[in-house]
Amino acid sequence: MPGIREIRRMPYSAEQMFDLVADVGRYAEFLPWVVATRVRSDSESEMIADMMVGFNALREKFTSRVLKDRPHRIEVIYVDGPLRDLDNIWLFRPLDTGGCEVDFTVTFTFRNAVFEALAGQYFDRAFRRMVAAFEERAEKLYGSSNSNATSAA
Repeated sequence: MPGIREIRRMPYSAEQMFDLVADVGRYAEFLPWVVATRVRSDSESEMIADMMVGFNALREKFTSRVLKDRPHRIEVIYVDGPLRDLDNIWLFRPLDTGGCEVDFTVTFTFRNAVFEALAGQYFDRAFRRMVAAFEERAEKLYGSSNSNATSAA
């Protein structure tokens, strides 16, 4: 199963980054290609959510189960949608120097192997753009006074 991993050191706390990622209902406000979200159920430890993604006239709905272990981990498990599989894990580790390290991994499998080979190269670019959108959102929400997010991968 193809996958992508990105590790970033952020000037924000693990709690702040956890809250930003767990706020699925606001994804359409800042994530590229996310047209709408709907949180079906939400508790301290689990959420079921739908996300509508759009590329020009193409629209696809994904349903995911989100397991939350605040402020350390968010695991997103693919339930339904156009792919065979799309899972991701967010890990938030406090740093001794302040801020936190965000470790984000996504794995995916397309239903069609030929499409997977073609789309995989674009998926990497889309993934990097989405990571940047989370960084920009953190800066907007929490300020940029010490905003020196750096890549560790």
